[in-house]
Amino acid sequence: MENTMGRNEHDRFHEEFAERIDAENARQNKRLDLLEKSVNHINDLTVSVEKMAVNMSNMLEELKKQGERLEKLEEEPLETGRQIKIAVITSVAGTIVGAAVTAILMIL
Repeated sequence: MENTMGRNEHDRFHEEFAERIDAENARQNKRLDLLEKSVNHINDLTVSVEKMAVNMSNMLEELKKQGERLEKLEEEPLETGRQIKIAVITSVAGTIVGAAVTAILMIL
């Protein structure tokens, strides 16, 4: 019976085994805690990215509206200039026609 363990040796073996299991559990628990923190951080980042996407979408809409308003403001002076040109041409044409009619009436 040389291969048999004594009672003390057997108990010590079980204690060491239990200590190793406890140490492994502690390592696994620590890894799980770190993994859980990482998952929570990733979730927080995902929420932040979603909020940022919504904000950027709203900003894009606002920029489009501002662009439309800016185009209207830029076209306004051009339209006013066109109206002034038409008024000047009409006035000149009216003056010329009026002068011609007056000259014809004076001749008659």
